[in-house]
Amino acid sequence: MTIKALFVLTALTAATPAVAQDAGSDGGIRFSAAVTGGTLGVGPEIGARFSDHVGVRASATFLGISGDIDPDEITYDGKLKLESYGLMADVYPMGEHFRISAGARINKNRARVIATPTTNVEVGDTTYTPTQIGTLRGRAEVKEFAPALTLGWSGGNRRGFMFGFDAGVLFQGSVKIREFTATGSLSNNAAFRASLEEERRDVQDDVDDYKIYPIVQFSIGYRF
Repeated sequence: MTIKALFVLTALTAATPAVAQDAGSDGGIRFSAAVTGGTLGVGPEIGARFSDHVGVRASATFLGISGDIDPDEITYDGKLKLESYGLMADVYPMGEHFRISAGARINKNRARVIATPTTNVEVGDTTYTPTQIGTLRGRAEVKEFAPALTLGWSGGNRRGFMFGFDAGVLFQGSVKIREFTATGSLSNNAAFRASLEEERRDVQDDVDDYKIYPIVQFSIGYRF
């Protein structure tokens, strides 16, 4: 919805006499299209610079990342899926390049973990065999709405190729580790399921402190 809102905003602005003014002076406007990439992922970014001092940008970013996670005895194959959609308001206090930006993202980032032990391992505080465990699966989610705050730099408010940089934070809140499941012979055993819940809590404890996600994004595009 944020990207749709920006398209509506730009369409309305294009119908006003202000657009006919020379861009680069206060009261003028320039639109931009770019590709952005960084810790939020990679994707398209569109923007409108209403004057030397005020602008707005919308972006959609995507990326898949894989890696091992080893919170205890079990090594998990982790898959992180970055997917978010954001709208940022930009203020250029000195005009031209330096900007302070605030906004929010629809945050659909998510992760899953899979482990298939080949030796006896502890799940919770109890040791189980590979046959008893089978394949362990878990997933993680964050809250959907996440405010964002960044400091950045962009080219001047002129037609031509542009380069941008932003660094800041996404206030995503606590990562939630959902229920663990298993496919082994004890998958429906009450004691084993209690051990799975204990394992889930151990992983949850490892991620509880990560309530702020770092933003470092670069962009390159064209201002019309």
